[in-house]
Amino acid sequence: MKWVLASGNAGKLVEIREVLADSPVELVAQDELGIGDAEETGATFVENAILKARHAARISGLPALGDDSGLCVDALAGAPGLLSARYAGEHGNSAANIAKLLDALKDVPEAARSAHFFCIIVLLRHPDDPAPLIAEGRWQGRILEAPRGHGGFGYDPIFFDPSRNASAAELEATVKNRISHRGQALARVRELLGDAR
Repeated sequence: MKWVLASGNAGKLVEIREVLADSPVELVAQDELGIGDAEETGATFVENAILKARHAARISGLPALGDDSGLCVDALAGAPGLLSARYAGEHGNSAANIAKLLDALKDVPEAARSAHFFCIIVLLRHPDDPAPLIAEGRWQGRILEAPRGHGGFGYDPIFFDPSRNASAAELEATVKNRISHRGQALARVRELLGDAR
C-alpha cells in the first residue's frame, strides 16, 4: 500500500517512516514525486492537514497522509500554534523560531511556561474522499529557558517532558516516536485503518 506524505519536512518524513516501519504502508514524500507544498490557508490544524492531503492526493493519484502540527504555549495564548514553522518569518528556520519564542517568554517564570505539541494526521483515500480518517495527538510539557540536546528537529531542544525529565531533543528516537504528539496520532491512524478494513 503506497501513500504520499503531503509534506516536504525531512524530519517529519523520518519520524513517520520509523513509526510505520512494520506496517504495510510504503510512504513516499511528495517532493520525491515533484509535488510542491499546498497553500496552508486553513484556520485550524485539521483544515490545513486536509488541504495538504487533498493537494498531494489529487496530483499523485495516491492515498495521501497530511500532517499539520505545532507548538502551543499557554502563556502566549496558544502561539506559535499554526504559525510554528514560520514563527520568526522564514519557513523552517528552527534557530530563529526558538530564539523568538525564548525572547517572548524571557519574563515568564518556569511554573507558567506550560505548553503542548499538537498534531493532526489526515488520511484521504482519494482527493474527494468524503470521510477522511482523522487522528490527533497531544504531548504536554513546558518550555525551557535554553536549548538542551541535539536530537529531533524544530522546537525539540526547548520542549521539556517532565515525565521523562528530558527535552524532546534529549530523548532516544524510539522513545520520542512512541510518546510524541505525532507518535500518538500515527498510532491512532493505525487503529483507524484496522477498523476501516
